[in-house]
Amino acid sequence: MSSRTSAVSRPVTIRRAVARDAKRLTRLVRGSGAYQGKYAAAVAGYRVGPDYIEAHRTFVAVGADEHEGRVLGFYSLVLAPPELDLLFVADEAQGRGIGRLLVEHMRSEARAAGLDRVKVVSHRPAEDFYHRVGAVRTGTALANPPAVPWDRPEFEFRLPPV
Repeated sequence: MSSRTSAVSRPVTIRRAVARDAKRLTRLVRGSGAYQGKYAAAVAGYRVGPDYIEAHRTFVAVGADEHEGRVLGFYSLVLAPPELDLLFVADEAQGRGIGRLLVEHMRSEARAAGLDRVKVVSHRPAEDFYHRVGAVRTGTALANPPAVPWDRPEFEFRLPPV
């Protein structure tokens, strides 16, 4: 189990997700402010189940202070083909560096798994975030109605050996 405490304003620990986190992760996805309005349909029935957590490298950022144990964000790394499948930060925790911390952790996990790059199909509102954390735009994922009726930017994290 990997964990790290960040230099963000309040202590945050990253740990491997476990089955009992599934409902909290599902709520975080469905309640995301980035998926309101026209984007709401994309996550309306979305579920992060225990089977998903077990099948992929899923990690959660939890508060280590007065919000101890509270899930502040999470990501899921798929190894084959290499892709950052999910990355969410709770709306009220955004702007604290948690997303950046999760990306740094993901890069470390990907390198440890022998990967040299990780693809991301981004949600449009997250495009600037991925630029800021070092992802390189590589193309566009075309709409896939009815689930995703809009084109999405594709990025790649390039992971040079350490």
